Formats: sequence, structure tokens, C-alpha cells
Amino acid sequence: MNDDDTDSDVTDRMLLQRMSAGDRAALGILYRSYHGRLCRFLTRLTRRADVIEEVINDCFWIAWQKAGSFHGDSRVSTWLMGIAYRCGLKALRQHGDEPVEDDARHEERNSAPDLDEDRELRDWLSKGLDRLSADQRVVIELVYGVGHTLDDVAVIMQCPVGTVKARLFHARVKLRNVLPSLAGDSPKRSESAP
Repeated sequence: MNDDDTDSDVTDRMLLQRMSAGDRAALGILYRSYHGRLCRFLTRLTRRADVIEEVINDCFWIAWQKAGSFHGDSRVSTWLMGIAYRCGLKALRQHGDEPVEDDARHEERNSAPDLDEDRELRDWLSKGLDRLSADQRVVIELVYGVGHTLDDVAVIMQCPVGTVKARLFHARVKLRNVLPSLAGDSPKRSESAP
């Protein structure tokens, strides 16, 4: 953990202490600080904007209720991601996992001139990630997108570190196999293969 992460966690812990005393302003600060990160993270579970907002609200309702019981066994960001993950799984069971394209994001993609190679790369990777299971997408997002350690991811997903490593391994293998075909390249076979 670098100095910025340490400073951020200290601030987040103080906000939780204030929340446990009933300080709604502290809740607002924490909400604004994490809303974007949670949105990006939850898009790996579903593309339904309505479900994502519901999950974020549920996450912060739980954080508000349990702020006083935070023991500091992990970073606040890890704790919040874990709550969001569990709320997301619950919401998907209730609503069904039918990804729906967010209209605003769809308009943004189609309205700007397509001179940006980064957009093409993001779309290509997004299509590859869509081929993974929800658990694999979440692990990829938490490790590579958010920057959590494998130990943090295990806490968030409430599973052993070995399970996280296996999901990450299988996700990378699957991406390595599907990305070339999504780019229009056929996977090259070894000349010596029978």
C-alpha cells in the first residue's frame, strides 16, 4: 500500500467513525468518494444502470448501519467493495442477470467521432470480458482495474486466496484464447501439432 492509499484509508476510517456517530455529511463524503469506483466495479457484474445504482445505495445503507462495527481488519475500500459485491450478487438473484446497454454510454460511444484507437481497444476488451463468468470478471476488475491485492480480493469475495488465484488464472487463459478471434485473427496453431 503506498502513502496515498494509507492517507485515503485513514480518512475513510475517520469518516466511518463519524458515520457511526450519526454524521450524514460523512456518509455523503464517502458516497461521493466511492460512487465512481463502485460503478466501474459493478459493471463487471451487470450493465443494468438501475441495478448498479440500487446496489450502490444498498451498499451505503449497510455501511451506514455497520460503520460502528468496522474493526479495521482490512482497508475501508476493501470492506466497501465486499459489501457492494454481496449486494450485487443479491440484486442479480432478484432481478436476473440480463445485461442491458446503458443508453447514455451507448450515445457517448456513437456520438463522438471514432478517431480514438483507445475506444476500439476498450470495446474489444469489454467483449472479451463479457465472455468470462461473473466471478472471473470481478476478479479481473478488482486486481487490474481497482488494484486490489489477491488477499483483498479474497476478503471482498469471501473465498480463499487459492480460489481467487484460480479464477484469475482461468480468466487470463480464456481472454488469451478469445481475444484474438474477437480482433479478427484466428489463433495460430503450432506446426508440430497433430
